[in-house]
Amino acid sequence: MKKGNMWAYHIIALATIAVWGSTFVSTKVLIGHGLTPADIFTLRFVIAYVIIVFMAGRKVFADSVRDELRMAALGITGGSVYFLAENEALVYSTASNVSLIVCSCPLFTTLMYKMVYRNVRLGKGLVAGSILAFVGMATVVLNGRFVLHLSPIGDTLAFVACICWAVYSLLIRDAYKKYSSLFITRKVFFYGIITMLPYYMLKGGMPCPDISSTVVIGNLLFLGVVASMLCFLAWTWCMRNLGAVRTTNYVYLNPITTIVLGNIILQERITAYFVVGTALILAGLYLCNKRYGDNQLED
Repeated sequence: MKKGNMWAYHIIALATIAVWGSTFVSTKVLIGHGLTPADIFTLRFVIAYVIIVFMAGRKVFADSVRDELRMAALGITGGSVYFLAENEALVYSTASNVSLIVCSCPLFTTLMYKMVYRNVRLGKGLVAGSILAFVGMATVVLNGRFVLHLSPIGDTLAFVACICWAVYSLLIRDAYKKYSSLFITRKVFFYGIITMLPYYMLKGGMPCPDISSTVVIGNLLFLGVVASMLCFLAWTWCMRNLGAVRTTNYVYLNPITTIVLGNIILQERITAYFVVGTALILAGLYLCNKRYGDNQLED
C-alpha cells in the first residue's frame, strides 16, 4: 500500500477521534433538555441506521448464522452494552476514573489480540508505543491528581465498557475480511438498537425528544449523522486498512480533543500535565505506527 494512502487513513482515524471527543458538548446539551444518556445513544443510532440502510445495498443478512451472530456481538460490544456501561459508570464513579479506565482499551486490545492470535508477533515498537501512549493518556486524564477515588460499581462498569471496545476491535477484524464497511456498520447500528430494547422494557417508556426544539434536533443530527454514521463507517474503514490495534491506539487521543474543546468552549484551563501527556501520546503513536519490518505486528 502506498505511503500517501496510509497517511490518509491515519488522518481519518485522527479526525474520527476528534469528533468523538467533541460529542460531550452535544450530550451535555441534550441532557439539559431532558434526555438521558441511554435515550441519546438510542436516538443517535436510530438516525444513523435510517440513513445508512439506504446506502448499504440490498444484502440483509450475513452469509452464515455464525457471521450474523458476530454482527450481533459487534452491535452489543460497540453499541448498547458499551454505551450503557460507560454512561452508568459516570453515575457511580468520577469522570477521571471512567476516562482512565475506558481510554485504556487500546492496551487491552493489544494484549487480547496477542492472546487470541498467538501466531502474530508484537513488534517492540508497537509494545513500547502502546505503553508510552497509555502513560501519556493517564497523565492527561489525571492532570496531576494521582489519587484515584475507587468506586467498585462505577469502576467495574467502566472496565466492562473498556473490555467491550477491545472485544469489538477484535471481532471486527474477521468481519471486514468478508463484508463491506457499509454492511458491517449498518448491522452494528441495527443490533445496537435491538439490544437496547430490554433496557427500555425494564425502565418503561421510549425516548421522546422535543422535536420542536432546533437545538435538540441539531445536536441529535450531529450525533446521529456525523458522530455515529460517518464516524463508525470511517473507523471500520481505518481498521480494515491500518489494522485493529493500530487504529484503536488513536483512542488515546480522545481525552486530548475533549480537553482542547473544553478550553475553547468552556474556557477550562490547560495545564502543564496536559502538554506533557500529549507529547507522550504523540510519541507513543509514532512508535506504534512506525514500521519495523517483520518485527511489527501485521493485521
